[in-house]
Amino acid sequence: MVSPKPNPVPAPATAPAIDPNSGFCSETRTYHSLRPNISLPPEMTPLSVVDYLFSHLHSSPPPPSTPALVDAATHRCILYPDFTQRVRTLASSIQTRLGISTGDAAFVLSPNSLHIPILYYSLLSLGVVVSPANPASTTAEISRLIQLCKPIVAFATTESAEKLPSLRYGTVLLDSDEFESMMTTTEVGEFGRVEVNQSDTATILYSSGTTGLVKGVELTHRNWISVLAGAFAVRRARTSPAVGLCAVPFFHVYGFGYCVRTIGLGDTLVTMGKGRFDLNRMLRTIEELRVTQVALAPPAVAAVVNRAISRDGYGLSSLEAIACGGAPLPRSIIVQLRTLLPNVQLLQGYGLTESTGRVFAAVGLKESRVEGSTGKLVSNFIAKIVDPENGAAIGLPPLTPGELWLKGPFVMKGYVGDKEATAAVVDSEGWLKTGDLCYIDNEGYLFIVDRLKELIKYKGYQVAPAELEHLLQSHPDVIDAAVVPYPDEEAGQLPMAFVVKRPGSVAHESLIMDFIKEKVAPYKRIRKLRFIDAIPRNAQGKVLRRDLIKLASSSPPTSKL
Repeated sequence: MVSPKPNPVPAPATAPAIDPNSGFCSETRTYHSLRPNISLPPEMTPLSVVDYLFSHLHSSPPPPSTPALVDAATHRCILYPDFTQRVRTLASSIQTRLGISTGDAAFVLSPNSLHIPILYYSLLSLGVVVSPANPASTTAEISRLIQLCKPIVAFATTESAEKLPSLRYGTVLLDSDEFESMMTTTEVGEFGRVEVNQSDTATILYSSGTTGLVKGVELTHRNWISVLAGAFAVRRARTSPAVGLCAVPFFHVYGFGYCVRTIGLGDTLVTMGKGRFDLNRMLRTIEELRVTQVALAPPAVAAVVNRAISRDGYGLSSLEAIACGGAPLPRSIIVQLRTLLPNVQLLQGYGLTESTGRVFAAVGLKESRVEGSTGKLVSNFIAKIVDPENGAAIGLPPLTPGELWLKGPFVMKGYVGDKEATAAVVDSEGWLKTGDLCYIDNEGYLFIVDRLKELIKYKGYQVAPAELEHLLQSHPDVIDAAVVPYPDEEAGQLPMAFVVKRPGSVAHESLIMDFIKEKVAPYKRIRKLRFIDAIPRNAQGKVLRRDLIKLASSSPPTSKL
């Protein structure tokens, strides 16, 4: 195994111009990370992300009796020595049986299972581009993804394989005896070592298609190495390996990163397997396996809060932290969760598929307690807040909202096969334009205001739906809420709210609209409101606003102009 030889990345100048609290530099108008800079391997050194991870496992190995993987449903364990052997054997099988080589792409269509981390590590070690997708996707959606990543082979379950077209090397079924054999039967012949450059594409993941055509995001081995180096740097010493339960999909950048990082750290990764999220099963797993951290999407965190009575009878004393990402978490949920689990850290973060996951993160108890924040800028990154109206790239000072731009080693290689789309979000200097309206406070914490594309234009004023949603969710009769634009000839667009009431509530539309009226400027008032049973959201918890906009036009809601 090649051991990386780190070279220190020059730390940003500690000139007086950089505010030691916010990280804002008044000269460059940019925000610098206040966390220690991280050493990365020399950029030109051939090194795959798996070689990088295995070098860390080799230098700091977990006890041989430590499970690398555990299936929550069956409690089947794969210990670290068995995991590393299966990775190498599968890589050899893929190389000799299938003839796949560096630069080829493999499409993965499967729910979470013990097989997926082994498959990811094996493919990445060979320099094969890994492109996982949601197994719930339709045949038409999968066809679009296949066109983007151009795979020569697919790995799928028996259930999902029927959606796949014919590929050059076919489809390998992950739930077959053949795949088990590929992981456990050593192939005849010598395993051929491959050279993988850090600049090579490691993964093609897919950005959300809720605001346009889905795009394939190319992330390099260097991108992933940089992310993982950051994880190693902030990891605190433990007396025993952590046990992380991942209840988010491994095909999403959040789940993919959690999957490879947990094993690279020498901790135990618990998979929930296929099927719908089951809160009681998750709580039972936390108790039985002494889980220390859970990775959840916002809907799952809301389920913990809204069905708090289900916690009765479960021992959650081992739980140290809940990691949450993929979409903003409502303030009301955060407050209730801290009441229910006061000793558990809520670790929120901000990131995109295009930034290889989180670039702002809460580390430690103090940062996790800052209400509404998604943490501080990670090491080796700079950021700026830009006025989205005047088009100038001049950074704005603390507490001033604007579009968040990011620059650092996590930024994607680009959108596969789409130079025009890439140029629209990554400028010539390497700044990634996030499309998110945010501000950074005087302590360096990031606060998200809204998506720029989702701002409501009311009589020339910009109204952020997220701000109104936050206020609505603070009302005692409101469980959930979403705000969308409603077309109006005079005003252009009106803020319209969809609200889920608490069971038994007798609150009427005008009462809730008046509640908001007292808290905002006149142009921000909610002008229309409708009660519904549930806010439509995707698997990551993001509001499906297009569905609500269609619903808004179907029948007239209550109005109050």
